[in-house]
Amino acid sequence: MAGNTLDLNDILSPDTIGCSIASKFQEWDMLKAKRKTAWREIQEYIYSTDTTTTSNSKLPWKNKTTLPKLCQIRDNLYANYVASLFPKSDLFEWEGADQSEQVKEKTEIMESVAEYLVNNPTNKQALYNVVLDFIDYGNGFAMKEWCDNTVNTTTGTSSGYIGPRIVRINPYDIVFNPIASSFEDTPKIVRSLMTIGELKKLIESNSIGDNYEEVNKAFEYLRGIRNTMSQYSGSNFEKNVLYAIDGFTSFDIYLQSSYVELLTFYGDYYDVEADKFYQNYIITIADRHKVVGMRQNPSYTGRTIHHIGWRPRQDNIWAMGPLENLVGMQYRIDHIENLKADVFDLIAAPPLMVKGLVEDFVWGPFARIYVGDDGDVKPLAPDGNVLSANLEINNLEGKMEEYAGSPKEAAGFRTPGEKTAYEVQRLENAANRIFYSKTKQFEEIFLEPLINDCIELLRRKMDSRITTRVFDEETNATRFLAIKQEDLAGVGRIKPVAARNFADKAEKVQNVNNFFSSVLGQDPEIKAHFSTTALARMFEELLDIESYAVVKPYVRLSEQQEAQSLMNAGNEQVAVEAGTPAGIAPDDFTGP
Repeated sequence: MAGNTLDLNDILSPDTIGCSIASKFQEWDMLKAKRKTAWREIQEYIYSTDTTTTSNSKLPWKNKTTLPKLCQIRDNLYANYVASLFPKSDLFEWEGADQSEQVKEKTEIMESVAEYLVNNPTNKQALYNVVLDFIDYGNGFAMKEWCDNTVNTTTGTSSGYIGPRIVRINPYDIVFNPIASSFEDTPKIVRSLMTIGELKKLIESNSIGDNYEEVNKAFEYLRGIRNTMSQYSGSNFEKNVLYAIDGFTSFDIYLQSSYVELLTFYGDYYDVEADKFYQNYIITIADRHKVVGMRQNPSYTGRTIHHIGWRPRQDNIWAMGPLENLVGMQYRIDHIENLKADVFDLIAAPPLMVKGLVEDFVWGPFARIYVGDDGDVKPLAPDGNVLSANLEINNLEGKMEEYAGSPKEAAGFRTPGEKTAYEVQRLENAANRIFYSKTKQFEEIFLEPLINDCIELLRRKMDSRITTRVFDEETNATRFLAIKQEDLAGVGRIKPVAARNFADKAEKVQNVNNFFSSVLGQDPEIKAHFSTTALARMFEELLDIESYAVVKPYVRLSEQQEAQSLMNAGNEQVAVEAGTPAGIAPDDFTGP
């Protein structure tokens, strides 16, 4: 066995750097074990059709119903987050560094390019999936890469999308030091699984290492090792935990598959053996031991992977999600529901107590039961008070909605016991504050740096024009812009403002309404100091209805006067017609 192991090590010829990165991946992955356990339980409840696949499965109830409240809250949050973050228009604002960068032409170009990137179907789907990760796992990750879908055919070159592509990273597939001072300060390792053919394509695109010859040599090694290793059994690898590839029962089964596991390291790395420090490097290893690519990080902004957490922690980078605290209440809801269902079944078909001599019988409607002198059959009905458990279920569902930042009051529903509009308004405000803070957090911390990274990548690598659409407010029409590489040069930044604008405007509208509904707002002495025209224009802007041109100074008075004139004219016509003989015009009537 010792000889086999020695021979095996000779064949593998593991790289020190590769083994070190693989070891660090396992260490950090173990540190998020509790996170993954919590995520799996949430996923089980979201996608369950009954309790047999959830933590409720061990309860003794015969009924296995699940009330998908957790799933409903998740879908509600997702729908509202997406609607707030990605409306049809006005997603971004360009903030130039000076007046020369703030001109209309520059603003139009930068804002239209940002919308062009986000509205690409692949990028939009990736962002939507990150929003789901934001809700399900409490953590969302994404990076950008250059995409060139140009296809060379026999008839010529066919161009698809060319530009930055947003790549969502599954939270299960990324590890880092969770107690680092910040996400930006810690190295990251991302796991991916691909076919040997996909790895070859990645190498050919020069996406792994700067030295093609070295990278291709490593690839040929990986292909060769799969042929050589076929003579070894899984027991040969049991002594080295590094070869435990996720998703495969053994390393030899992994080698017999058509897949290659890549661990990609991002950050600073010190090679102890070579006494060399690699600053801001990307190192790619395969099979948990072999370096297949090493290069300086080409990111122009210094950031490669972007992270957003729903409920951040001060001392741990892994954040909590909105659903994590609700799992216990979902468990309780299903527990009560199935207890109630079992009791209902027992009331409808209670067990029977049989005493003395009783012939065999089939229990059911109109059943005949023959008993002896000392025999008796008596139903054992359970206590029906448990059927009032619906009140407890409703209470739990309401608490879940409130704690997630989406109470029924925010959707326009009234709960039992809510007597005043003020109480409803208070709860609505609380829900809105949570919701708006999370969407603003998503924009500021995650979406803004990611989109600016994409624009910088586009500026550096685009070699042809792109065409975008802009809406001209002056002409109230859509026109097209042909944008060149030099058009993207400038000092400033793109700011996502959809959710922030929505939140700010909604809060202002709400505050104004609350003020004028109050005793102070109804005071004639106070109201005398407010301009109705200015208020109307303010609401026109806050409600985003300028294009409808519904606000005009004192238009109501002129419309009333016009309506009165039309009414008077109509009345005069009716009076004239009523006093004139049929078929004779008033000018023709000369009298007797």
